[in-house]
Amino acid sequence: MDAVIGVLIFVIALFAVITLIRSVRIVPQQRMDVVERLGKYKRTLAPGLNLLVPFVDAVRTKVDMREQVVSFPPQPVITSDNLVVSIDTVLYFKVVDPVRATYEISNFLQAIEQLTVTTLRNVIGSLDLERALTSREEINRHLSSVLDETTGRWGIKVTRVEIKAIEPPASIRDSMEKQMRAERERRATILNAEGHKQAAILTAEGEKQSAVLRADGDRQSRILQAEGQAKAIRTVFDAIHTANPSQKVLAYQYLQALPQIANGTANKVWIVPTELTKALEGLGGALGGLANMAGDVPSESVDTGAVEREAAAAAQAAADEAAAVNAQVRAAEAQVSGDNGPKGLPAPETIPPSAALGAADYNGAGEPERA
Repeated sequence: MDAVIGVLIFVIALFAVITLIRSVRIVPQQRMDVVERLGKYKRTLAPGLNLLVPFVDAVRTKVDMREQVVSFPPQPVITSDNLVVSIDTVLYFKVVDPVRATYEISNFLQAIEQLTVTTLRNVIGSLDLERALTSREEINRHLSSVLDETTGRWGIKVTRVEIKAIEPPASIRDSMEKQMRAERERRATILNAEGHKQAAILTAEGEKQSAVLRADGDRQSRILQAEGQAKAIRTVFDAIHTANPSQKVLAYQYLQALPQIANGTANKVWIVPTELTKALEGLGGALGGLANMAGDVPSESVDTGAVEREAAAAAQAAADEAAAVNAQVRAAEAQVSGDNGPKGLPAPETIPPSAALGAADYNGAGEPERA
């Protein structure tokens, strides 16, 4: 009897524990439990400690209220230009009404997946491949709008839809790569040509500026040289007028220039006439007349004896040079004409220094006229 009583007490205690466990429900944060009483919706348990009627109330579903992320597998989609592309999508959603999510649809996650696939096919089917690849934002907005409108009556809020990848066929990818490579090469060629063009323009501008600067420098140099020559001529002219040279000095300067005339590269043959003394005498007389007309009077400070000696030496050197040249000319004529040819020119007379200086007492016979 005692054993039966002990078993009965144990059963009653066990029943009390089970009843207590079934009557107490602890719901964690961000979760809602849908409670049914005798198969009919009764209430929704909020997070925290909740009491239920044992063996009458039962929890139908436990709904997670947090935002959830679902990645759907790649789906084949046909574009408007009849190309099959594979599209991966990512969906962000959250349950806002656990009762509707429980009773309005049996499996809302599967329903969202199928709705996303069908909507995606409708949107991509109206676009070609190039536009589908470049219009992701537009596709995302359209998908989000359609899914949010449809899943709203299920107590679900679609917060964001993203296209993770759009994979065209392998042949199309190869063609696209070739096209992009050709486009990049075209841009590189254009940029290279632009660079060469700019370089040529800059080089031309530099050469232009350099030529302008060189021309300006040459102009300034010529101006300075001309000014220097003008100043030098003016200085020489003033010095000559200040010194007031006589006709003998002018004749002496002329005689100094005779060797330079004889040594010129353009003078192949220089024939000295025998009347050189008379020409020099006439030149001296003309220069003397010009000096007298201009009031050319030798300066008292000039050593006339030294000037005459230098003039005589210069005249003798010029005469010797003229004789040597005449001898060469006669030798050349004799070589050309031979024995039957015309005779050579007569030997020139020796020009004394007094004749070179244009002395009035020279009679042309090589000796001065005696008194």
